[in-house]
Amino acid sequence: MSIDFLLNEDQLQARRMVREFAAKEVMPVIAEWDRKQEMNPAFLPRMAELGILGISIPVRYGGQGFDYITLGLVCEELERADTHLRVVMSVHHGLNSQALLQWGTEEQKQRFLVPQARGEKYAAFCLTEPGAGSDVAAMTSTARRVGDRYILNGEKMWISLATKAHHFLVVAKTDPDAGHKGMSAFIVTRDMPGVITGDIHGKLGVRAGSTGWVKLEDVEVPLENRLGEEGEGFKIAMSCLDNGRYTVAAGATGLIRACLEESVKYAHERATFGKPIGEHQLVKQKIAYMRQWYDAASLMLYKVGTMKNRGLRNTRETGQFKWYATDHSVQAALEAVQIHGAYGFSDEYPVERYLRNSKGAVIYEGTSEIHQLMQADYELGYRADKPLRCEMPAYDVEFFQGEPQAVAGD
Repeated sequence: MSIDFLLNEDQLQARRMVREFAAKEVMPVIAEWDRKQEMNPAFLPRMAELGILGISIPVRYGGQGFDYITLGLVCEELERADTHLRVVMSVHHGLNSQALLQWGTEEQKQRFLVPQARGEKYAAFCLTEPGAGSDVAAMTSTARRVGDRYILNGEKMWISLATKAHHFLVVAKTDPDAGHKGMSAFIVTRDMPGVITGDIHGKLGVRAGSTGWVKLEDVEVPLENRLGEEGEGFKIAMSCLDNGRYTVAAGATGLIRACLEESVKYAHERATFGKPIGEHQLVKQKIAYMRQWYDAASLMLYKVGTMKNRGLRNTRETGQFKWYATDHSVQAALEAVQIHGAYGFSDEYPVERYLRNSKGAVIYEGTSEIHQLMQADYELGYRADKPLRCEMPAYDVEFFQGEPQAVAGD
């Protein structure tokens, strides 16, 4: 039974638009770009043209003004085609643009958020370092204040869109002795002297996407480019991850669906022992599990999206969604490859790409193990979320879809 009855016409229309884009322009060519291990240069401009890059940013800031459930549906459809397109939404929209919406001054929103929402500029998020992943406090990047500017030094690793982005949200230590409380966040632009970027090659999956590193060598960042107050960098980064994890989980929901759809199709086409393999009991079992996983993940998408629409703190629920959906996307991909047999081991069918792509999401934006510990700590009462100084705005039609205001560049 379809659960589309939970969606309104605007949400359905946005989903249809992205599904059509993926079916007509991405899926016919994605295997070629995956083999090349290159990003198709047409995809980002096309996503900008369709309004996807600012889908849930208010119209007054150059976006499309859709709600957070729509954002989740868009990510699901993009990852149904290929994971790297959802990664774009995670970093450009979830980790960067939504952080600007939540924490930025009006001047910062005009300068940076508006062109990002319009797709005129691309954005990235710089937290992870060669020696600091889950242990954020281990970062060594520094930001030293000198008068009305900061001098940034350090290196960020595994940065999606590193060589494509115009704007970087960088977290660095302004007080190296203060642990989590000594971090601050900054908006760094590619044209600042000392910003050096490069691509990472040889990845297991997401080969059609851009992943790289960002090096900062005595980069002078003006005071007005600091996001939030000095010392709020950790809080800002964690709020960014709430937004990014939602998009990752929604994308993983789409990957589960992709595995299910390809498995059902192949189960009807392939015959063994005189009958379609779909009539074999253990193949049925795998397909039944995939359907169950997809429906459960979809309901989590609607639950978390509704909480975000209402402006409710959703760190716990988003973490659970990310943990469940990404873990089960790996399992669904394994089952899809198994159903395809030897053909699943080749790139003649997309399921081998699904398997390679699925592995990244159980590592980045909080490993499955980290999320498992977080959920246990919530349940045991060892962890509780404290209010943030700036909460993500609840979805309000008048604010998100109101008449566009005069913005920079108009």
